[in-house]
Amino acid sequence: MKKKIIFIPSTVGDWQISFASIGPLVLLALVSLFTACTDYEKGTATINQHKTWRNYGGGNDQSKYTELSQINKSNVKDLEVAWFYPSGDNKIYQFNPIVVDTVMYVLAKNNSLVALNAKTGEEIWIHANLSRIARRGINYWESEDGKDKRLLFQINNYLQAIDATTGKSILTFGDNGLVDLRQGLDRDAKTLNRAQSGTPGQIFEDLILLGTGTGESYLSTPGFLRAYNVRTGELAWTFHTIPRPGEFGYDTWPKDAYKYVGGVNVWGEITVDAKNGIAFYPLGSPTFDYYGADRIGSNLYGNSLLALDARTGERLWHFQTVHHDIWDYDLTSAPQLLTVNHDGQEIEAVAVVGKNGLVYVFNRHTGDPLFPIEEKPVPPSHVEGEEAWPTQPIPTVLPPTTRLAVTEDDLSEVFLTKEERADWARKLRDSIQTGLFTPLSNKFETLAMPGAVGGVNWGNTAADPNKGILYIIALDYPSVYDKLLTLEQIEAKTANIGSFFGNARSYIQNCAACHGQEGEGLVGPALSNIQERMNLKDFTDIIVTGQGDMPAFTDLTSKQIEDLYEFLAEDGASRYSSQFGSSEESPTEGPVVASGGAPGGLEDRVLEGNPGRYGGPYPEGVEVEHERLYLYQWGLEFPYIISPPWSQIMAYDLNDGTVKWKRPLGQDLEALKKGFDNTGVLRAQRNGMIITSTGLVFSTSKDGRVYAFDAENGEELWKSKLPKGSEGLPAMYEVDGKQYLAVTAATPIKFGREGVPEEGEDPNAQGGYVVYALPD
Repeated sequence: MKKKIIFIPSTVGDWQISFASIGPLVLLALVSLFTACTDYEKGTATINQHKTWRNYGGGNDQSKYTELSQINKSNVKDLEVAWFYPSGDNKIYQFNPIVVDTVMYVLAKNNSLVALNAKTGEEIWIHANLSRIARRGINYWESEDGKDKRLLFQINNYLQAIDATTGKSILTFGDNGLVDLRQGLDRDAKTLNRAQSGTPGQIFEDLILLGTGTGESYLSTPGFLRAYNVRTGELAWTFHTIPRPGEFGYDTWPKDAYKYVGGVNVWGEITVDAKNGIAFYPLGSPTFDYYGADRIGSNLYGNSLLALDARTGERLWHFQTVHHDIWDYDLTSAPQLLTVNHDGQEIEAVAVVGKNGLVYVFNRHTGDPLFPIEEKPVPPSHVEGEEAWPTQPIPTVLPPTTRLAVTEDDLSEVFLTKEERADWARKLRDSIQTGLFTPLSNKFETLAMPGAVGGVNWGNTAADPNKGILYIIALDYPSVYDKLLTLEQIEAKTANIGSFFGNARSYIQNCAACHGQEGEGLVGPALSNIQERMNLKDFTDIIVTGQGDMPAFTDLTSKQIEDLYEFLAEDGASRYSSQFGSSEESPTEGPVVASGGAPGGLEDRVLEGNPGRYGGPYPEGVEVEHERLYLYQWGLEFPYIISPPWSQIMAYDLNDGTVKWKRPLGQDLEALKKGFDNTGVLRAQRNGMIITSTGLVFSTSKDGRVYAFDAENGEELWKSKLPKGSEGLPAMYEVDGKQYLAVTAATPIKFGREGVPEEGEDPNAQGGYVVYALPD
């Protein structure tokens, strides 16, 4: 037999395998083995999503699970920094790096997309100045022949595509490179501030599946689910999450609700079962989030896990985790796909966890619960016009991930004085309503636990899909809500408040709860002299898209944002308008191949008739009887009143419905100074995990560390200090047979009640992307 050299190209790395003197049977066996190791999907060249990190969350199933095996329990302690790529600015990045062959794509340098050599961190190309880009990630798609490679992302309410090889915009996509996401939402597009989600969606075959960012006010954007063709940008299908007449679920709303209710959107993470063609969507609350007199009913598909045919958008099944939500208990973390042994049967399951801290598990084909869920009575609302749903679905076997109430025994000795504990104890006894499903009141304060930013958030779920183990990061964060007020009451209360801001009602109504009445900083940072730290353009981008723990304020107009910046400018707007009024971004150094995305994609569009923060008039012909009620403060000021642990990481065995282990995630260093360890961290844990087939759980934490735990028992095996704190998802990949861990580290670190930085740390230290590997 003649010797032959056969090359089989790999899409995992940039290497090729050569075989000499190979017989046909051996070749057949090798090809069969190669095929068995793939997870081929039509319209992409994705090979085994558990050995690559080509899309947000690693792949379609969002399991954050990898079969790469070089790093294991015995050598994880030896991990060291292989390279570091600085972000080149002081922006907060929550970006999940993705890796295709030998190229890593990150967000850095004034919101530029940067292609890096995944082995060295060397810059390949930069597409600069993509301000208002969806901040958590992008999507990668590749044609079957591998000749067409695209990065798809949301920016400034558009969907755009960039050539993954050259970094240049693809102008044949959509209308000269732009797909307007404000179109097709049953509203006048000229009145919509934002229709994009901060999370990138999911690629399936030749489609990109997207959620919607809507805002949380009356008359917000409806959160329709949509799929677009990745080649053309054409709309493939739409699912109405607020049903129209004749659609399933329409009778769970007032008859005209579809004309004015907003929200019911996926701003979190979409999961796709590629093998079965099912897309799983975790849906959020209807708006307004905390008072629903204009949307009486159970409000499908609010707060539901929704299974759709990924190719057509047809509803397969749903389960509503909160009826008529008036607590902002969104579903947002990625639904997890697992195979479990349940009652002696092997079942393909899907698990979802909400901000309410409860865990729900279903047969992913039928929607039948694997563990009992009971409708249990909950308190009624005593606010005129409101009709809280009388029961809520409570899992009876699976333990909650967080505390579901606050008692006097939960009051903290860490950051509360003796007098403050006594005062909070009195409030709990006499004047504050408490409970997971206690409706807010217009007469009393309400303490909700785990609260609007507690429980389980985006990035906080992962799985070992073959063993049926669900991994969760959970946060205990109470929300202490003020009384619900009418708009007139809020205006009277804020008419002459604060010497620093005078009559800046927009600030008081939108910002003071986190940044303080005087801009001194509470949950959020101090804002005085902000003009020395950022220009008007950067300030606007943060308001519009959100940053870190701060949500996007999608209902503020450009004029309102400019007014806010003027009030925050120490000497008034006149000093700064000429200096910072330009919409141009700072120049970016390096191999810049393009700037600003597709032409016209970053232009400001004048809004017409935007309803604003408190909503405008209802559409003509729609009548709503009761006066609207609003929150004056958002209830985020008091995470420190409860005892630790404040954040935990845990493993659920979904074969039998038990918790295998749980442990605090991170350490508050101010608490440690007071003698309290194993505390977790106080502030929102919007971080990510990676689960390995070698029995490791990697997790980032807001304390500025990345950890590795034993997947069997939670024992800490390794940790490393990062240059800054970490939000978003880490990534794991392999190049030339070497395994790497990539971590985004670009978030300020805050400890203690006052949110102070780590002692001795420079708060202006530059963040970036830290990549670890075993030593050669």
